[in-house]
Amino acid sequence: MADTASRTMIRTHGRRASAAFGSRPSGTRHPLVATAMVLPLAALLVVLFGGWEAVVTQASSVGVMLGR
Repeated sequence: MADTASRTMIRTHGRRASAAFGSRPSGTRHPLVATAMVLPLAALLVVLFGGWEAVVTQASSVGVMLGR
């Protein structure tokens, strides 16, 4: 029982620290903001690893599967 009290204190301390910097709790980011954050990294990985053909192939396969 004493162990749960210390974990609760650590969690609430972390919340206060993030509130001091004006950040929101995790899980509340708008989907468009998350997409805007991920797309540059995804584009970089596609260029670095030459995965454009794989992306096109997968998209084509999904299109055929959906009947388009």
